[in-house]
Amino acid sequence: MDYSKFLDENFEVKEWVNGAFKSHKDPAVGKDQYATTLVMKLQMFIQEVNNVIEENSQQALQNLPRVMREIEAVRQEAALLQDQMRLVKQDIQKVEQDTSHSMQMLLQLDGIKSRMKATSDALQEADNWTTLSADVEDVFLSQDIQAITTKLVGMQQSLQMLIDTPDYEERCQHLEMLKNKLEALLSPQVVAAFNAQSLEATQTYAKIFEDINRLSQLYKYYHKCHKVQLAQQWKTIIETNSDETFLVWLTEFYDHLLSSWHGQIKWCNNVFKDPIPILCNLYVDVIDDLDPSLSQCVATYIAQQGTDVTLISLISLKQVSERFLKSIDSAVEAYMSAGNPEHVSSLEKLQLMIYAVYRPYLVKYKTFEEVALSNELNNIKLDHEEVVDSVVLVGESVNKLFHCAKKANERCVQLTDGFGYLFLLEALKTFFMSYCREFKRVLCNVREKCHLGRQYNQEVDREDWSLFQHSLRMIQTCGELIMQTEELDEQLITNIINCLGKYLQSSQHSPLKETQEKKTAKKFHLLQQHASLLLSNQIDIDALEEFMILLDEGDTPSVLSDVCKEMHKLSQEVHKFGFDIVFAQLKKHLVRLAEMEVWTSQSAGSAITSDLPTFSLSPQEYITKVGQYLMTLPQLLEPYIMHDNPAVTVALQHGKLPYTEDQDIPEHSADLWLQSITRGTMFLYCEEILKIPELSPHGTKQLVTDIDYLCNVLDDLGLSADQMGNLKLLLKAKPNEMREVSERMPQRLAHAVSRMRNIEL
Repeated sequence: MDYSKFLDENFEVKEWVNGAFKSHKDPAVGKDQYATTLVMKLQMFIQEVNNVIEENSQQALQNLPRVMREIEAVRQEAALLQDQMRLVKQDIQKVEQDTSHSMQMLLQLDGIKSRMKATSDALQEADNWTTLSADVEDVFLSQDIQAITTKLVGMQQSLQMLIDTPDYEERCQHLEMLKNKLEALLSPQVVAAFNAQSLEATQTYAKIFEDINRLSQLYKYYHKCHKVQLAQQWKTIIETNSDETFLVWLTEFYDHLLSSWHGQIKWCNNVFKDPIPILCNLYVDVIDDLDPSLSQCVATYIAQQGTDVTLISLISLKQVSERFLKSIDSAVEAYMSAGNPEHVSSLEKLQLMIYAVYRPYLVKYKTFEEVALSNELNNIKLDHEEVVDSVVLVGESVNKLFHCAKKANERCVQLTDGFGYLFLLEALKTFFMSYCREFKRVLCNVREKCHLGRQYNQEVDREDWSLFQHSLRMIQTCGELIMQTEELDEQLITNIINCLGKYLQSSQHSPLKETQEKKTAKKFHLLQQHASLLLSNQIDIDALEEFMILLDEGDTPSVLSDVCKEMHKLSQEVHKFGFDIVFAQLKKHLVRLAEMEVWTSQSAGSAITSDLPTFSLSPQEYITKVGQYLMTLPQLLEPYIMHDNPAVTVALQHGKLPYTEDQDIPEHSADLWLQSITRGTMFLYCEEILKIPELSPHGTKQLVTDIDYLCNVLDDLGLSADQMGNLKLLLKAKPNEMREVSERMPQRLAHAVSRMRNIEL
């Protein structure tokens, strides 16, 4: 039986009992009998434990007196030790008091000894300088490099002890002259070692130059040797690939530089303590001093490619440079110390030099982008001899237009890494404004072809509702323009944040008392640093920083706000075009209203009607035609109004129909069109009435009859005729009531009606 489980702190009786019964596998022994056996075993185990406890208790009681005696002895010894420690402390204090003067004297003597030793060393070094100076010429004659180095190092150490001597400067000059002599002696061997890439010899020379504090001169020898090799390789590439373009030359040259970097970084790492700045400075000098220079080659290449593909050519070249820089970054990562400022500074110089050929072109990026977009806009055909074809071309131009804008965004990221977004926004504004001007030109041409450019023409007698359908398609195009402009606006903001947001450093670790201006300056330091790689004008960099501050603070909800406003104006003009098409059928019945003879006649036929009631008159043909057209207008409009079309809805939201107020668009846009047309009808009707030179009493009653008819038609359509109310009151007023009624009316209207009716106010 396993009794070890009884020692567990979390012992469970039920668990142990269940486990004991599970282990019982003998079928011949019943559970009751097995339980009895377990109880008996447990009782025996309890008895055994009790015996052990009793035995241990008896032993503890027997040992207790002896333990007490030992504790007492330890207490007495501790008290004795305490007394002895007190005596020792007193002795130490007494010794300190008796020997304090002696210790002070010893310290003074030690200081005197140290100064004497320093003086002795200085005298020895001075004597050593004299000895070494006397022997150094003989050593130089021996041409023994190690012996010469040992002498110069000894003189160098001696000179450190003679810094306060009067002829210290002369001795320094003498030592430098000797170092120059040694360097001149070594220079052919050093150059040969570098050219042969002899590691053992180079390490020896590196040790010598380090001992004489001339390691920087050794870097120059290395720099000069490999600069010649790399510059010669550039000329070889041009001569070998004379039939190829500069893009091929640049690719092959950077591949060679990268291959050379991989070989030299390993070799230099065994010679120099920090090879990264050495190689970076070497590459900077090589790229800056190429013949022909990269700037000349880029200019020639761009001129050969043509202005139409200037941006594409620059992007291709820059991608080659970027691949090289990324490869260099990856190559130095294993050798670069984290946060080493010298390494970071060296790589930045290399980046500046490689991007230097592109900075003059990035200054002109806005112009290049405008030319590229203008060329693409010229390829988008908008106009055609047939109206229907022009409308189709305008509709198809939307996707082409924004495809061009998206390609421009990609070019901006590829060429400027996002730092030219301000230039891109200006170029896009010019691009979209030019498109809107072209759109308006096409709209004017379509208006002319629809004969809507004149106030009245017999050619508009026919009702051609296909023209209205064309106008609705152009309205839909305006809606698509607005929607895609807003979408492009959001995409541009997102792209700008994605491209440039990574350069914004947080100022979480700034002190609490630090001003907001300092925090912002810290936050945008990285943006300034990276922008300077591609942008040479500090004004452009500062403008970009201010723009990013606005975006970071959320104060710039739109970057194409001017374009959106122009699109809204465009939508309004197209709505006016659609309105004019429908309104032309009404306008032709009203434009010559003032010339009708009925207004001056005194009777209808042979009857004298001046005293007849108004209801005895019938509305004239012109107004009945207007009324009939208005009554059929809902049925005529309904088939052409595109329901559930978001583009049409957006266009209507931003392009207000004539004679309507800013309000929510009704569920059925046909209602808004009907409202606009009827209000326009009432406005034109009133204006034409005011042109009537004279109204006879009969003419006045006839005019009131015509107006009542129009009001009834509008009422049947469920529309208000409030615009005609004042005019009706003035026409119906009796001559003796005219003054009183006129006082409550607009003066222009009151005077015009009084003049027509020959009533003095």
